[in-house]
Amino acid sequence: MANLAAKRALAASAALGLLIAAAAPAAARNINAENLYSVHNLISDGSVPGTVTDTHLVNGWGITAGPTTPWWVANNGTDSSTLYNGDGTIRPLVVSVHNAPTGTVFNGSGDFVVHDGAASGPARFIFATEEGTILGWNPNVPAAGSTQATLGVSRANVGAIYKGLAIGSTGGANYLYANDFHNARVDVFNGSFVLQSWAGAFVDPGIPAGYGPFGIQNLGGVIYVTYAKQDADAEDEIAGEGLGFVSAFGTDGSFMGRVASRGELNAPWGLAWAPPTFGKFSGDLLVGNFGDGRIHAFAAGEDGWEARGLLKGTDHRPISIDGLWGIGFGNGFASGPTSTLYFAAGPDEESHGLFGSITAP
Repeated sequence: MANLAAKRALAASAALGLLIAAAAPAAARNINAENLYSVHNLISDGSVPGTVTDTHLVNGWGITAGPTTPWWVANNGTDSSTLYNGDGTIRPLVVSVHNAPTGTVFNGSGDFVVHDGAASGPARFIFATEEGTILGWNPNVPAAGSTQATLGVSRANVGAIYKGLAIGSTGGANYLYANDFHNARVDVFNGSFVLQSWAGAFVDPGIPAGYGPFGIQNLGGVIYVTYAKQDADAEDEIAGEGLGFVSAFGTDGSFMGRVASRGELNAPWGLAWAPPTFGKFSGDLLVGNFGDGRIHAFAAGEDGWEARGLLKGTDHRPISIDGLWGIGFGNGFASGPTSTLYFAAGPDEESHGLFGSITAP
């Protein structure tokens, strides 16, 4: 019922927007309706001219921020996480995250406690890795001023390859949701990092064999999961137009419906919900393709989801960010304005790194 209410609210908002547009003078230029977004490259590993250099930033993957924190970027290529302000300045803390981190989330609860010797504390930032592990960072574990993430749980014994991570709650309890791309399932862990057995959870019956859950985000209490085609070893994605799906689930794993199928989806991973101040695609679900670096917008309505189009640059061409991974809007504090979309990427076949932003007209 909550999902239906959200869809109705979006539909009402869209209708109000049309009324306002209709009431505007015919000669007035509605710049907010124009699909002309500006891309700003802020930080790279040195491979992108005109950016601040951070050599730790190689194959920047997931991005996350707490209510007031800077961005934490999971650097898959250097087993690290680096912190960036929304204006492109680098914070000095660099956290070691072993095993090729991918998705990352902020945890504001007292759950997900990590231990190292006599030290313990709730992980404030949590990472999933391609080696099937989940690690968490607490500033006092193993000691004050910690610069390393600590193992919370490992599923390496079953060959898990975690490509994404989300956090949420249901029934008054907190959970982690980790996309095991290799085994084509979403693993759910409780607040003590214990694997849960939820029969039938996170299953979209229409997803064909040969696809695995790729990206995942909790947006407004709904868990959105993207799917990409698996290679022969079910270890990496296969890029190509039409190779992708996006589905929606409750935080209890119940299937809520399909958002998008095939079309121009191309190994989709990034997910973000645009605020009402993001130009033409305000209030839309944004889906970033890793395969071709393009960002698609989808709108929820009474009759389901509809494709709204591609974000385009000031040159009127579709924006394409090589190796695009995580996307997200600023928190209004250290991570930048709430109207600015930030991204991380692994250009040149994941051999380099880029962090930047996209702003509306």
